[in-house]
Amino acid sequence: MSLTLNLPQPDGHLARYTLSAREAWGAPAEPAFNRIAYSAAHVVADPLAPIDPWLQCAIDWDCTIACRQRLWRMGLGVAEAMDTAQRGMGLDWPTSLELIARSLDAARDVPGARVASGCGTDQLAPDAAHGVDDVIRAYEEQMAAIEKLGGRLILMASRALARVARGPDDYLQVYGRLLRQAREPVILHWLGDMFDPALAGYWGSADVDRAMDTALAVIGANPAQVDGIKISLLDKGREIAMRRRLPPGVRMYTGDDFNYAELIAGDGVGSAPTQRQSDALLGIFDAIAPAASAALAALATHDRSRFHAILAPTVPLSRHIFKAPTRFYKTGVVFMAWINGHQDHFAMVGGQQSTRSLPHLAELLRLADEAGLIEQPELAARRMRHLLGLHGVDA
Repeated sequence: MSLTLNLPQPDGHLARYTLSAREAWGAPAEPAFNRIAYSAAHVVADPLAPIDPWLQCAIDWDCTIACRQRLWRMGLGVAEAMDTAQRGMGLDWPTSLELIARSLDAARDVPGARVASGCGTDQLAPDAAHGVDDVIRAYEEQMAAIEKLGGRLILMASRALARVARGPDDYLQVYGRLLRQAREPVILHWLGDMFDPALAGYWGSADVDRAMDTALAVIGANPAQVDGIKISLLDKGREIAMRRRLPPGVRMYTGDDFNYAELIAGDGVGSAPTQRQSDALLGIFDAIAPAASAALAALATHDRSRFHAILAPTVPLSRHIFKAPTRFYKTGVVFMAWINGHQDHFAMVGGQQSTRSLPHLAELLRLADEAGLIEQPELAARRMRHLLGLHGVDA
């Protein structure tokens, strides 16, 4: 099969492009890392379910769990039921809890598999939260359900809390209450409003530096109950500044899908090892898993040159996937899974495959090829040709 395609350009014209057929990155057979690395994993929709996709959720459970098993084999942990899994964008709380249960059950068969599960307040109807007590009860309900399954918690940023909080003190009250009762240390979650506009002003201030002070106050009051904090602000300077202020032993989990390579590598500045480098909890690791695994393995042997050589070409791809409107990045992640044969279709929960344009996906294919992330070039060409045909393009 020809690897040459007619791909649409941003100006609407078509241009010939030939996939390179270069050997794709492969994960080490027995990966060992000196960073903790979670991939926020996507879910695979069931395209044959007789539902209304914008209103209802149907998951292909076998394929969804197979995606997680692939990540574990590569040495990556799974951050479950997070925004990459379309939490709050098609994935509701009952389905999220079933996803968490199935993922935890599957992980028991994989030595060393890590799972941390998203705990939020998304079961609250938009008009049901009248104050912080309602938010606390919603968090506690999800905490109890996840901990009953044996799961570790990621305390997700709450749209309800952002809506009802009157200032930093409300955040201190909510998180203090939750952290004191958590069974084991949790990962906090700070998602910028570029990922979710409903989270604007999180931690009680639209000023990011003041918001950071509040988040650090929460951690400082409960350091033994915080494993780390994941921040997704797409601002490496602020992540580094916060990392240096964390209590010793509390990890910074980078959620910066623009600058992850240099943040994970670290700068060596800080009195504690966890202040000098970032661990990872990244949606892009779902899309670039083989390269991420190979790079992290190289870093663990102190081969920083190879680490950067592997990840550098993935950064333009990630910046493209996460370009504004950033909240639509999940479409690119699922597109990558489809192009590479990890699922049989390009349908998404909530019909979200429609959130990116054909030129956007064409550029994504080119960038993936340049980064060594096309695992089966003939399959990728065939599937892209089919997608082009559905849009009226003679490929």
